[in-house]
Amino acid sequence: MKLRDFALLTDENVDPAVVLWLINTGFDVLDIHCSGLQGATDVELMQRAFTENRVIITHDSDFGTLAIFQNEPMIGLVFLRPGHIDPQFTIGTLNSLLTTDPDVEPPFVIVARRAEDQVAIRIRRLAP
Repeated sequence: MKLRDFALLTDENVDPAVVLWLINTGFDVLDIHCSGLQGATDVELMQRAFTENRVIITHDSDFGTLAIFQNEPMIGLVFLRPGHIDPQFTIGTLNSLLTTDPDVEPPFVIVARRAEDQVAIRIRRLAP
């Protein structure tokens, strides 16, 4: 499957302008701010994303720890580095990732690390 084939869940650290960009790009997005899920634990968010077949978009490394070391079930995780308060920086990172639109098979973790105008993408398939 392609990354674009998945619905998304955006963590509370993802700027609303980024969420709007994702929606305008054609994604089905469940946003923490708009859904009343603010304050939910990371495990609760992972469970919701898993139940609804959504990939989590975040700047928070805690999700990766839960998926890799605690075997919390998940569909996928896109971890954006560095976390950035400028939404245009994050949109640029996501745009590079979506231009590549990698093939992924759940469960997976994608780390998109941006340094200036270069985005390095690392994909890790986790054991089901």
